[in-house]
Amino acid sequence: MREIERRLGVARSTVSLWVREIELTDHQREELQARGASARTRGRRIYYRARRRMFQDEGRELARKGEPPHAAGCMLFWAEGTRHRNIAQFTNSDPAMMALFMHFLRHYFALPDDAVSVACNLFADHEERQRQIEDFWLGTVDLPRSRMTKTMVNKYSHNSKRTRKNKLPYGTCRLTVHKTQVVQHLYGAIQEYGGFDRPEWLD
Repeated sequence: MREIERRLGVARSTVSLWVREIELTDHQREELQARGASARTRGRRIYYRARRRMFQDEGRELARKGEPPHAAGCMLFWAEGTRHRNIAQFTNSDPAMMALFMHFLRHYFALPDDAVSVACNLFADHEERQRQIEDFWLGTVDLPRSRMTKTMVNKYSHNSKRTRKNKLPYGTCRLTVHKTQVVQHLYGAIQEYGGFDRPEWLD
């Protein structure tokens, strides 16, 4: 009815009178339902893409101010972050770097503790100290134990001859933020700092 109304430029009440005697087949009803669902999906896609662009624009605007702590956090993410549409992950073995990135997140996004999760990746020689290492990383990023997710412990293969032993005394730590605003802000800022455009980072 909406399509007839739009194409012919007549009132909805008029269209209703014209079609009230028409019986739709099951196939026609299914087609109409599918078209409606498709239109809703397109609408959601357009809405969320516009939100991502808005967050990228916010990142670009802040980048243009040239604040060194903001630039540092964005460059750390560009170098060491894992890029997804709605999730920002940052992994490293350097405690100072992890602390700096966490400070960046808190300062520029006012993230509460429950917006961030922590995970450790350890080797077999860390296993006896797992709890101690987890506490070390939680202290480094100043988060409670409730934000620690499952720690992965990698066993040595027969071919490694334990050559990695003691190479990373605390393994690696990963921070994860499930927040579209943070991810897209970072994408926009990185593009502004770098002087390039990556349209695919919007999709």
